[in-house]
Amino acid sequence: MSTSLKITSATLAKDIRLEWRSKDAINSMLFFALLVVVIFSFSFDPTAEESRRIAGGLVWVAFLFAAVVALNQTWARELRNHVLDAYRVSPAPANPLFLAKALGNFLFVAVLEALMTPLFIMFYRLRALGPAWQLIPVAALGTRALVVNGTFFAAMSLRTRNREIMLPLLLFPISIPALLAMVNATQNILTGDESARFWIVLLGTYDVVFTIACLLLFETVLDAE
Repeated sequence: MSTSLKITSATLAKDIRLEWRSKDAINSMLFFALLVVVIFSFSFDPTAEESRRIAGGLVWVAFLFAAVVALNQTWARELRNHVLDAYRVSPAPANPLFLAKALGNFLFVAVLEALMTPLFIMFYRLRALGPAWQLIPVAALGTRALVVNGTFFAAMSLRTRNREIMLPLLLFPISIPALLAMVNATQNILTGDESARFWIVLLGTYDVVFTIACLLLFETVLDAE
């Protein structure tokens, strides 16, 4: 097993173990997403057709804001006992650490989506008129877009005074193209519009471009004071 793979797997296992013990990120995300579902379900009573049109935006905005809660904690744990500083002065490469953090965040947000999706379906009486299996790549690519950029910008804002505020300010504008693709793809699948494939391809292209950019720039961000 290569050194990079060992670092990635060890860091990922550590983050999963810490989250399993504390459940800080999962509980916070679940509370926020559940609050959004309940508030909007009591605020209006849409018809089945209206639900299919608005569900994409409602679901992904809820997941975006809930994911920020977990992303804010991604690097905060590494500041304790100067763990991140120790990693910086070690000969270990930077990208395995980034990949482990991004994979961990992907798993946490995926768990949130798996738990909340049945509630969205139940509260808004959703039924896909298009191929429902396309929602799987939309969810996977959309989650990847959020966590890769979120992990990168969380590291960038780590040493700022107000990192909880700085992360959304950096993440939300850069995520607008991905968010539009996620919302439109989900809406088109639910309404039976055949243009969902275009948005899925666009979302996949966005993921490739920004994943490469984050990997190329992460070492500079990690070494910055």
